[in-house]
Amino acid sequence: MLWIVSKYLLTAAVVVLVSELAKRSDKLGGLVAALPLVTVLTLIWLHLEQQPAQKIANHAWFTFWYVVPTLPMFLAFPLLLPKLGFWPALLACVIISVVSFALFALLLRRFGLELL
Repeated sequence: MLWIVSKYLLTAAVVVLVSELAKRSDKLGGLVAALPLVTVLTLIWLHLEQQPAQKIANHAWFTFWYVVPTLPMFLAFPLLLPKLGFWPALLACVIISVVSFALFALLLRRFGLELL
């Protein structure tokens, strides 16, 4: 139980760190947010929990493919925010991400890569 609580606390600390840095510096907050900190922590947790190397490698492999269709959201949000306000812009970006992911998954299926 202590292990799970430690994992939650450290992972939450990363999110708090990014949000605090973003309050102080847009560039630094963006840089740290762009780092794959959650993925790195996940790879560490999987390794420490003695998951097979193939499972850890698969996690990294699929993370790459899942990140690609989320990138349009980061371009759309700054454009939509002043026009729509925070919550509608965020909702629109979630929809953009879901649609981008679905289209990307269909495209990759043609090349033999199943994301869904």
